[in-house]
Amino acid sequence: MAAHTKTSAGTAPVLTPRALGRATLERQLLLRRTEMSAKDAVAHLVGLQAQNTKPPYYQLLARLKGFRPAELAALMESREVVRIVTLRSTIHTHTAEDALTLRPLVQPARDRELGVFRKGLTGVDLDRLAELSRAYVEEEPRTPKQIRERLLPEWPEAEPRALSTAARCLLPLVQVTPRGVWGHSGGVALTTAEHWLGRPALPAPAPDATVLRYLGAFGPASVKDMQFWAGLTRLGEVFERLRPRLITFRDENGVELFDLPDAPRPAEDTPAPPRFLPEFDNVLLGHADRTRVIPLHLRGLNGVGNQTYGSVLVDGFFAAVWRLEKTPRDAPAVLTVQELRPLTAAERDALTDEAAALPSVMVPATTDGTGHDIRFARFVDLGR
Repeated sequence: MAAHTKTSAGTAPVLTPRALGRATLERQLLLRRTEMSAKDAVAHLVGLQAQNTKPPYYQLLARLKGFRPAELAALMESREVVRIVTLRSTIHTHTAEDALTLRPLVQPARDRELGVFRKGLTGVDLDRLAELSRAYVEEEPRTPKQIRERLLPEWPEAEPRALSTAARCLLPLVQVTPRGVWGHSGGVALTTAEHWLGRPALPAPAPDATVLRYLGAFGPASVKDMQFWAGLTRLGEVFERLRPRLITFRDENGVELFDLPDAPRPAEDTPAPPRFLPEFDNVLLGHADRTRVIPLHLRGLNGVGNQTYGSVLVDGFFAAVWRLEKTPRDAPAVLTVQELRPLTAAERDALTDEAAALPSVMVPATTDGTGHDIRFARFVDLGR
């Protein structure tokens, strides 16, 4: 059970990147698929990164037994989960409860984001902007363009984009359905979380509670790791306050890592099955130091600029990228795996077995009942 490999006299046990990776994969539901419901998984993971609309579905497919997109889609339509800007100033899919609490918790990050646009907001009364924007989007959901057009006559000298960004920073705006519903299309239309969910925002939770939830889903982790994940600063004092309730380790660079005493920390030789993860999966973004899942020499290869690839984990580490290619309706889906390191025959066989779920679950059946093709190729990084 002990995941560390060495200790130094008088110091905390040292966890290797592999040991850290196994602990995180266990908590991320990636060492084995679980029977957990989609809603419970969204809560346990403290949200799903949802910069694009499909990744939340792929994240749950990699983690839950028998998952079908319709389960998360139904939660979206019943407003039990929503799409809202929270962690790292990016869109996440959260439970309604988390949307109403985590958004106030990360407000300091939204305030800093607002400061980036201060030159475009010279002379703008932000309280008035928030009041006008709230009334406008609660009348009916509005697009960012409509919000800009509503606010610009009030402040014609302001930069238009800064006005709609200010509304997003000042108000807890959710993207309403059909945006984010599997099998439906829809542009971004916004209203307040309170209006969409039919209840008032809740007080921001004490950061202590969120630290404990973060460690439960991403630990063991450093203060810097959580600050990166949340987009917040000055969490060191929170960890210090919680220290009597936590245990500590060190990574191989001597960085202090905190964890819940009873959290699972599997042995580093625990088998880790291959997993196909979408772009922006939080297991790849949940730490400042990502070497527990991304080898140092492959850092940055899961994306170029604003384009992020789907990632393949092999033996618990990032080893390839993948994509599902569009094909004619009567042709099998094509799943292409581009290797970042040479994969063994056994690894390719395991990936082929794991890949079967992607087209069968996530791609509509072809008219002639054909299955899918999986192709392996060498990765070519066009950004380097």
